[in-house]
Amino acid sequence: MSSTIRCHIVSAEAEIFQGEATMVVATGELGELGIAPRHAPLITRLKPGKIVVTQPNGEVLDFAIGGGILEVQPQVVTILADTAIRADEIDEAAVKAVKDEAERVLAGRGEAMDIAEAQQKLVEAVVQLQALERLRKNLKH
Repeated sequence: MSSTIRCHIVSAEAEIFQGEATMVVATGELGELGIAPRHAPLITRLKPGKIVVTQPNGEVLDFAIGGGILEVQPQVVTILADTAIRADEIDEAAVKAVKDEAERVLAGRGEAMDIAEAQQKLVEAVVQLQALERLRKNLKH
């Protein structure tokens, strides 16, 4: 019996991660999901949030996604994300600028961005900032 599960994280732009994992944690529509080896088959929607992959060597990788689909098969978990980025690759200044602009639009003081787009950009920015915060906490330990 295998003590790992193959994990693929793919966004619309690129493959973000491919490798073995001992645990994958994702933010599903109804709450957080923990996927371990030999998990029952499953398919579910993911909301904007985190993906945390624990590798066999104990290293923990943190990703921020903008929503998507998670599929669990007997030997593999696949995450098809709308957007995805590793926490250590997030440009904090750029994310804060996007967040500020989205907040201005939602407050009625912004430019030509519609409300739905502004809400989506705000959610994605907040998710990425949360990923940065988790990364900083993990680096302190």
